[in-house]
Formats: sequence, C-alpha cells, structure tokens
Amino acid sequence: MRRAVTERARATRAASSVEAHIPDWASQVTSIAIVRLDATGRVRSWNPGAERIKGYTAREIIGSSFERFYRPQERDRHVPARLLERAARTGSAEDTGWRVRADGSLFWARVVITALRAHDSALTGYVTLTRDLTAEKRAEDEREAFLRAFAHDYLSPITALRGYVDLLEEAAPEHHALIERISTVSDHLVSMMSELTGHVSGTPAAERESVALGTLVREAAALVLSDDEFSRLRIAGDRRLGVLTEAPMLRRAVANVIDNAAKYSSDDIRVTISARDGEAVLAVTDTGRGIAPEDAPTIFSPFERGRLSEADDGGSGLGLASVREIVERLGGRVDLTSALDAGTTVTLALPL
Repeated sequence: MRRAVTERARATRAASSVEAHIPDWASQVTSIAIVRLDATGRVRSWNPGAERIKGYTAREIIGSSFERFYRPQERDRHVPARLLERAARTGSAEDTGWRVRADGSLFWARVVITALRAHDSALTGYVTLTRDLTAEKRAEDEREAFLRAFAHDYLSPITALRGYVDLLEEAAPEHHALIERISTVSDHLVSMMSELTGHVSGTPAAERESVALGTLVREAAALVLSDDEFSRLRIAGDRRLGVLTEAPMLRRAVANVIDNAAKYSSDDIRVTISARDGEAVLAVTDTGRGIAPEDAPTIFSPFERGRLSEADDGGSGLGLASVREIVERLGGRVDLTSALDAGTTVTLALPL
C-alpha cells in the first residue's frame, strides 16, 4: 500500500514537472505546434498551432504515437525513435524534413524536441516545437530551379562566343594578343557559371590542379584591367611558384584584389610572389589613398567599403568579402595592411 502511494506521489510530481514546461500562453499560439509527449512518444497535449499545422484535432490525435507525423520511409529507418533517444541523451534534438498532415499532404517542418525530467532526473516526457516552413522551402526550391535553368541557358551563348573567338583568331592573327584576352575572359565566364551550377546542384567542387602563380596573376589581371591599366602591372618574385588549387576560384579572388588596387590608385600595381613557412604568399600592393585604421577590422565584411570610399569609385563592397571567403575555402588566409595616403597591401597565403 505504501509503495502504491509513493508511486502515485511520484507520478503526480512528474506530471507537475511536465506541465511546468508548457506555459499558459501555449494554448493561444497558432503559429507553432507545441505538443507534449509522454516518455514513450505518445501525444499528451495539443495546442491550436498543432491543429492548424498538422490538421488533427486534439480528440483525434491524443494518445497516438508521434511517429504518425512521419512518412513511412522515415519510420522504417527509425528516425522518430532516434530523435527521441537523442533528446533523452543530450537534452534536445533538432530535425528538418517532410512531415505528414492529417489529410496525407506533406509540409516542410523544423522540429525541436526537448526532454523533460522530474526532480529525481527520471525521464517524464518531451515537448516538441514545430514550425511549418513549407513556403520558405518552396521559395528556395524555386530559386535553385531558376539558377539551374539560367546557368544552362547562359552557357549556350558563351560556348558559341568561344567558337567565334577561335574563328577570329584564325582570321586575324595580327590581333592575337587582344583575341587571347577575349578568350581568357570567356573561359573564365564558363568556369564561374560551372561553379554556380555545382553549388546549386550540390555536386562536388572541381578537382584541384597545379597552377603557376605568375600565370594565374596575369590571367586574373586580364579579366579586370584595360590595356592601359594592364601596363601598370608589375610582377616580382618566383612566378613559377605553384599551388594545388581550384584555379577558377583563386583566379577570381586575385582578380578582385587587383581590381581594387587599380580602382584606388593610379600608379603601378605591384604583385610579389614568394614562398614562406610552407605557404605560397601572393601580395598585391597599390599606392592609393589607403584605408582608415578604424575600418580595418570590418573591411572584409560584405558591403563594407570604408569611410574613404567615394561615390564614383564604383563597387558594392563585396570584393574583399568574396576574396576572404574564396581563400579560406581553399585552405588559405588573407591579411591586409594599409597606411593613409601611402597605399594598401592585400596578402593571400595558400598551402604549397
């Protein structure tokens, strides 16, 4: 008899502990499904948000296993059970994926499951918070579909342009240097679009190749400098120094740095290539107006142009942010030093 009373008292305390985790306002929430489960995963409470999102009334669903919200393939893989086990072990579990409504339709859900425990640490149940992100998922899928189609359609005229360039080179060999510049730019456009297509489709990144930095610097400069500006380029150091890298990405990063150097100065653009401490170091130096010391900590942030920038400089403040993102993806790092009215040096360090 005493044991029965003790068990009832423990159950009462456990129930009180669980209810303490479900605030009164939950019964008024319609934007989030707030559901209490017992320790076995069966539904014990059901707020208006759960009814709106999942389509069941409280009478229809209370007492049912929460596995009912999962597709058969997830149940076959024991996804619901593993989520509960993880929440019980670590305190909470998060998951994003398709869930099933009462009418059988699917919705894209973001779910957080939190384990509830009594004062003696015994597991008493769970609280799940579910948000319906179907609209956001649909918009994201539409954006990706648009980008895939755009990339496909973009490559066709670029490929045709590349063919015309080859024909032009045969017809006008006296303009070889200019035609070579056009060919380099068109090849770079193809590489950029292929990178975008791979990013959208989730395909692996391009294989890395050995690249001579001197050649890559000249190719990068050809993408952003006019003939007059190209004559300002000065390359010093070991031009044959090579790195194993994704050439199109690194070329784009170097082009951004050279473009900035040309934009903010009118003198020579000096590029120095060297090897130091197991790294290939590429430093681009200009003699322009420099960067205010107060802007140095944030100059690599997106849309940050610095207080010394002027309206007619052009650009949007994404160049250096792109450089840092690319170089870090390639396993390197970027540093910047600058002095007012003396110029700026951007240094890219990459593994040899």
